[in-house]
Amino acid sequence: MQDEKVFIAQLLDPKTQNDAFRQLVSQYSRPLYSHIRNIVLNHDDADDVLQNTFIKVFRNLSNFKGESKLFSWIYRIATNESLTFISQKAKKAGVSNEEILEKQAQELHADNYFSGDEIQQKLQQAITTLPEKQQLVFKMRYFEEIGYEEMSEILDTSVGALKASYHHASKKIENYFNTH
Repeated sequence: MQDEKVFIAQLLDPKTQNDAFRQLVSQYSRPLYSHIRNIVLNHDDADDVLQNTFIKVFRNLSNFKGESKLFSWIYRIATNESLTFISQKAKKAGVSNEEILEKQAQELHADNYFSGDEIQQKLQQAITTLPEKQQLVFKMRYFEEIGYEEMSEILDTSVGALKASYHHASKKIENYFNTH
């Protein structure tokens, strides 16, 4: 934990900030991209949201209070940026967030950056039928294998509520597979 405090101090110090931020981008780009891609589904959209996330992190470093891990704080920003992106895209298209995600899931087979098979595509379509919170919890737990404690910090929700959301999401996905 001391290493994180030193790293945060480097991020906040104007003399070391640029190098520290490059290190942060290098360390978090891949996992953040995966996290964002799991939410927005589209590669190009994920790249845009990732860039917006790092801009927001950089601009708000001085607001980081250290009440959570740096990882959790950055993931919370990425999650919020992803959800905001989906909402804005839906609003522009004049449809609901769910309709945007359903469309994205249906178009995955044409995405050169999607390496999943038919089952993976069906899973993504099943996930889009879930309420937003259940989608997030399921994706973070199933695809990213984020523990409930860390997820609790990222989503600012109790561990018990997250476990219940994951359970309900799993059951709904199972039902989707049985009926489609």
